[in-house]
Amino acid sequence: MDTDKHPLAENALGGFLRARRAQLRPDDAGLPTSGRRRVPGLRREEVATLAGVSTDYYMRLEQGRERHPSRQVLEAVAKALRLDEDAVAHLYRVATPTTRRTRRAPRIERVGPHLRQLLDTCSDTPAFVLGNSMDILAGNQLAAALFAGFRSCDNLLRMTFLDPAAHAFHRDWDRAAASCVAALRRAAGIDPDDPRLIEIVGELSMKSADFRALWARHDVRGKTREAKLFHHPEVGDLELHYEAFTVNSAPGQQVIVYQAEAGSTSADALALLGSLTALPTPQRALFAGPD
Repeated sequence: MDTDKHPLAENALGGFLRARRAQLRPDDAGLPTSGRRRVPGLRREEVATLAGVSTDYYMRLEQGRERHPSRQVLEAVAKALRLDEDAVAHLYRVATPTTRRTRRAPRIERVGPHLRQLLDTCSDTPAFVLGNSMDILAGNQLAAALFAGFRSCDNLLRMTFLDPAAHAFHRDWDRAAASCVAALRRAAGIDPDDPRLIEIVGELSMKSADFRALWARHDVRGKTREAKLFHHPEVGDLELHYEAFTVNSAPGQQVIVYQAEAGSTSADALALLGSLTALPTPQRALFAGPD
């Protein structure tokens, strides 16, 4: 693959600023809205005024011609665009000059034996390991049972956008899809030259119009905790809360643990799922991971 032509070889700072500007309404920023506007969000000159910089300077930021903005300028732009904590961190990352992209061999992500053992000890709740590009690298038996309706448990993005089972499985598919893409966008800001991430973005950009639309929004969000609404074909509706834990021994990997509230109908359904799928052999083979 020519890395100069990969789908992340873009003016990342400019794309991010344009997308965030388009999603901020004038009244959100305390600006008057009288008269006909040609753009749905803020104009460049409005962001520049709010940030206290010249319109020409802000335009150079969006066009990628200003490659060394000061932290003070970035802070002012972040405030003008009402960026949250995740978005501010992403802004600083994409605004930092990087060396020229070079061809890099794909890195095979592996899950250590002790981490696999830890997953298996979480027998009453789904737990799995996500890689940097949201590949499911390993999981316990209950996680395999939870995702059993999918053709392959290889990558959360591919499962969400390319598997027909996703819309029935996610009771709020729009929210689930937006969350996945925002997490991938964050990963792209950290390591835009990751070959596996480039592959995933390229494949989904070609195969899914929904992914392309969400990717163009430049939303950024890290996985921490959130309620997930699922519908399992065997046990029905589930409301599960997840926690994400970073793996210090494997940068980029996260352990995701789903839990049901004690005494809830979801806890009963999860227990039923565990009893229905109890098998004498491990289920790790269902988690395909990257090719």
